[in-house]
Amino acid sequence: MWRGLISQSTDLDALREAMDAGPITFYTGYDPTAPSLHHGHLVQLIVMRHLQLAGHRPLALVGGATGLIGDPRQSGERTLNEADVVADWADKLRAQIERFLSFEGDNAARMVNNYEWTGDLTAIDLLRGVGKYFRLGTMIAKDTVARRLASEEGISFTEFSYQLLQANDFRELYKRYGCTLQTGGNDQWGNLVGGTELIRKSEGASVHVLATPLITKADGTKFGKSEGGAIWLNPEMLSPYAFYQFWLNSDDADIERFLKVFTFLSREEIETVVAQSKEEPWKRLGQRRLAEEVTTLVHGEEATKKVIAASEALFSGGDLSALDAQTLIDATSSLPRAEVELGVTTVIDLLADSGLEKGRGAARRTVASGGAYLNGVKVEDEEQTISESDLLPGNLVLFRKGRKNLGVGVVK
Repeated sequence: MWRGLISQSTDLDALREAMDAGPITFYTGYDPTAPSLHHGHLVQLIVMRHLQLAGHRPLALVGGATGLIGDPRQSGERTLNEADVVADWADKLRAQIERFLSFEGDNAARMVNNYEWTGDLTAIDLLRGVGKYFRLGTMIAKDTVARRLASEEGISFTEFSYQLLQANDFRELYKRYGCTLQTGGNDQWGNLVGGTELIRKSEGASVHVLATPLITKADGTKFGKSEGGAIWLNPEMLSPYAFYQFWLNSDDADIERFLKVFTFLSREEIETVVAQSKEEPWKRLGQRRLAEEVTTLVHGEEATKKVIAASEALFSGGDLSALDAQTLIDATSSLPRAEVELGVTTVIDLLADSGLEKGRGAARRTVASGGAYLNGVKVEDEEQTISESDLLPGNLVLFRKGRKNLGVGVVK
């Protein structure tokens, strides 16, 4: 509650009582609709980890079956991906999820795939065993379904039926593992409570649902887009450096809330960081701590050290040559670029070709006034060409106009 991770629940007092009475089994589902999880899934993974750290038993469900159908979106039908694509994505998601949970001890996590019990489910089984417990009026009234029905495109029977499958997942996990809690995003509320109703009607049991809020920025705008698109957790889709920079660019007004939601820092630690940030906002201490904590959580300590070193090397005079090639390539991917021909290209060429200067005449004046730098070193000779000894890992050179205007030269 203090971290702001609870938006809605079926009966919070009853859930608290059940948790206090002893470890419960809970689950969260992740559909393979892409080859990676993103920042929205990260909230669910963090909730799972909090609950496991408190002694409860996690079931992480990868939707090998529901991923073939597609959860209804607010607008537009999902593309039905091929079965082999969904299976491959399911494997990728499984590997990502496993990093956040412990699979040892009395409350070891378990990975499950709903294709196991849905793949052989016949239409008759679905209609008799699940469908008869649902009322059409309730299904139609659910927010996403209602919006889609009111739109020009409507909603297919395929996506409309998704809520039956998700409800059946909860029932199966209740019967197989004694699962009594499902967690998920607030936008999934209708699907979440569908499972509690199915279990109540078919099994005569009471189970729980806990929904997390949609995370927005302090100004109310949508949270979770980088310059390149979604905040993917897969380093091949969003580099650890770009991931780190996303969190580093958080607004001051969002820091306290994001530290509560996205990190495992204690109340005291967060209060200290927030207080220090307010005293010296220009140091961006809150943003740095947030970026470090979340990047370490997702990509590991070693990757985080590399991206911090890259940031310091690019903007604070750190050692550029000490960086590995991939980190340097990632860190400079959005900088103005120019091609380098060894022994021919000069810093003047780089400044002009990259657009940091409007022409070679302006570039010469910058060099003459001492305002041009190559790999952090002031350029004294305007005729100096780029040699092999100037190359950084990744066959790059870094040039700068003034203190903050950076560009990258790439060997042809």
